[in-house]
Amino acid sequence: MQIQQILTQIHPLPEASQAQLIACISEVHFPKKHLLLKADTIERKIYFIKKGIVRAYAYQNDNEITFWFGKEGETIISMKSYVMNQPGYENIELLEACELYELQTDKLQALFHKDINIANWGRKFAEQELIKTEERLIARQFSTAAERYAALLKNYPDLLQRVPLGYIASYLGITQVSLSRIRAEIK
Repeated sequence: MQIQQILTQIHPLPEASQAQLIACISEVHFPKKHLLLKADTIERKIYFIKKGIVRAYAYQNDNEITFWFGKEGETIISMKSYVMNQPGYENIELLEACELYELQTDKLQALFHKDINIANWGRKFAEQELIKTEERLIARQFSTAAERYAALLKNYPDLLQRVPLGYIASYLGITQVSLSRIRAEIK
């Protein structure tokens, strides 16, 4: 997915503003299994996924708990680092070799002060990230594992071909055995 498409799906920008923002973005490539963001670190970069899939996870009682998947067109960010300049709690691992667009947050912050259109784009970005987080929280609290699995398949139809089932089970908060049962019931 091209950077112009990704930026526009967040919020349309006038051509001159989009050009300023794109001028601060570079393309980077990392191999499968690369740990892009690390917990307990202040992250100073935002990434947009051109190609590939990633997962966010945190540790609980020495277990990795997957709580988010990102694919083409999505943003990789530590919101705690971005908003509060504090260490984040998440690790972001690349599940495939990835092509990413990289933006340093200090450059983005400078553009916010310089261009109201980019500042509004940033506000819309933050609002969308908040809604996504809220939806994940509500789904986790009020949906069954089967409902969460069905939603995951709807939002990420190619996920089963791209992500190990153990990570999907972790995301759903269930064991792989329970996931197998849910998958058998849906077929």
